[in-house]
Amino acid sequence: MRRNKKELPITIISHRGASGHRPEHTLASYELGARHGGDFIEMDLVATRDGRLICRHEQEIGHTTDVADRPEFADRRTTRTIDGREAEGFFAQDFTLAEIKTLRAVERLRDVRAENTAMDGVYEVPTLEEVIGLALSLTKELGRPIGIYPETKHPAYHASQGLELEPLLIAALRGAGLTGDEPKVPVFLQSFEAESLRKLAGTGLRLVYLMGAGEPWRPYTTPEGLAEVATFAHAIGPDKNLVVPVTGDGELDEPTPLVADAHEAGLLVHPYTFRSENRFLPESLRSPGDPSDYGGFAAEYEAFFEVGVDGVFTDFSRHAFLAREHFLLGDQG
Repeated sequence: MRRNKKELPITIISHRGASGHRPEHTLASYELGARHGGDFIEMDLVATRDGRLICRHEQEIGHTTDVADRPEFADRRTTRTIDGREAEGFFAQDFTLAEIKTLRAVERLRDVRAENTAMDGVYEVPTLEEVIGLALSLTKELGRPIGIYPETKHPAYHASQGLELEPLLIAALRGAGLTGDEPKVPVFLQSFEAESLRKLAGTGLRLVYLMGAGEPWRPYTTPEGLAEVATFAHAIGPDKNLVVPVTGDGELDEPTPLVADAHEAGLLVHPYTFRSENRFLPESLRSPGDPSDYGGFAAEYEAFFEVGVDGVFTDFSRHAFLAREHFLLGDQG
């Protein structure tokens, strides 16, 4: 099913903010993503020892903050097993929010986004409440809705540690007037774990089931599986290779039926993650030069827009915005 270009524009989800231009999960990154045309601020949520929700890619914060360089926290280094995978480093659950606030963010993809390392040590780690405040402020300033798109990160693991994420998230959303049929700004809630979404059903908000490309999610990519997903979610967030695969020769392949099947089940489709650097693009879309240089990202967006996706997770909201504008206006040229 191809998209009718007269339909509503594709939603741009600023993945960890404008994380191609600023260290991810910082207020500066979130703000820039919105100013670059993003419709939603996307964030991963993990819990601190004292039960506060902060925005980090994982519970392990050693790769996204300067904690490893803080001698006062050297004794916090440890090893934990999260969802069957052993990780060594520093974990948010071993810090209070006050301690987290003494840390500063650093660029995670240092070998790809070297320019962002110049901002290492500048920005704090934000709380969920701070991001909600930013979204409300930007909505007023920009004159258009800037929504939020939080993910419960490893929720079953958090629950096993006595730090269940869902009650904390629900309380924060309710306190800000972001639940029910008419939240102050649009909200999607996302998770790779269906049980987490079920716990969030009482918010009245739209729920997104994230789907990796691995075997555990394969049953859910069928019409029968998508019908099951529709019993607890309003949308899917699939790995983009589940929508438009890449051939062994590095070419974009023919699209799968996933988008059409999801729409038939009543589900929106928001694939992830679009990145503009050569390193992350199919070989056929890469430009000559460094792996960190931008390649033919516009062609990748167009392939997905043609298939009919309802939104995209992107590290480069401006690129997605311009690609969307070009696509939607293409027939008028």
